[in-house]
Amino acid sequence: MNTLAIIEKYYKKDSDLYNILVQHSTDVTNKALSIAANHPELNIDSKFVSEAGMLHDIGIFMTNAPSIKCFGIEPYVAHGYLGRVIVENAGYPMHALVCERHTGTGISLEEIIENNMPVPHRDMRPVSIEEKLICFADCFFSKTRLGEERPIDKVRQSLSKFGETSVRQFDRWCAIFL
Repeated sequence: MNTLAIIEKYYKKDSDLYNILVQHSTDVTNKALSIAANHPELNIDSKFVSEAGMLHDIGIFMTNAPSIKCFGIEPYVAHGYLGRVIVENAGYPMHALVCERHTGTGISLEEIIENNMPVPHRDMRPVSIEEKLICFADCFFSKTRLGEERPIDKVRQSLSKFGETSVRQFDRWCAIFL
């Protein structure tokens, strides 16, 4: 799989948005691969992680997030399921699930309904170890501060705005992955 070729179908190479997406995705992927290498007992599929990690945010261009050069019409929370559609259409259904399930620590159906989120009504929490790992690694990196890995306390603080469930999930992943 050539992840950059897939990305370049939707992003102009070397544009600000392309550079933001590729740098962020590279940071997330590298952290995930480093964790996988340190935990052979988890039997993580590193090839899958390297591919899906690069594609996890492919849907951002359709959202309205001007601070990261996204000038679409969809709300940012929709980028996961929108990315799923793109990656499924490219013929990679398992990679597509990573797109949909990586937001925060994942979004439950209950959260979607309770918060009236503008996304399909289905559970969007990571299931496979690879999905969980990419979701976890993503928590450490922002698209507005490229190349800067957030410390654990800052990640927990950032996730706390989504509720204690997100923080508890992150803490469980810390016990597995760190």
